[in-house]
Amino acid sequence: MSAELKPRTLVVSFKDNKILFEILAPIGNQGIINISNPQSKIFDTYINMLGIRYYFSSQPGDMYPGFNEMEGAEIKKTDKTAVICGYNCNNAEITFPSNRKKVYNFWYTNEIKVRNSNSLTPFHDIEGVLMSFYYIMGGSELKFDAETVYNKEIPDKAFERRTKFRLVDKKDMDKIITDMVNL
Repeated sequence: MSAELKPRTLVVSFKDNKILFEILAPIGNQGIINISNPQSKIFDTYINMLGIRYYFSSQPGDMYPGFNEMEGAEIKKTDKTAVICGYNCNNAEITFPSNRKKVYNFWYTNEIKVRNSNSLTPFHDIEGVLMSFYYIMGGSELKFDAETVYNKEIPDKAFERRTKFRLVDKKDMDKIITDMVNL
């Protein structure tokens, strides 16, 4: 598969403490979707790649599939500040178990009001919306920087369980995600 299919855009949507992460490929409606809807007890991960559709349903408090390499991240909050997309942001320095000497700078804001925005990620100890951060997935380092933040009505349906996806176990979903990000 070509690099054009590799996911590289992240869109994060919030509504009433429900969260939708969409890591999208530039071609078609392909990528990885994570939904956190505590009210409906939906904590799902979906993969859509070349018409192949899988999902895994996590339990509250479990980490989403694909984040295994970041489990055990060490987070050190600093006094550094910055403004990103008009929001005052704080800094955290993060190291991952694979290389404790490499420090990643994460930026987050408390000015976007949503609870537990990082609850099913390795960054659950950061109380705030991530504005610049990294994911280490399948040996690949993915960096995301907020480019635009806007207020838009998100339909409730976006936070519901998807249909026409085949249920797989977490081990299989981890492998699919690893393969996808390492295209």
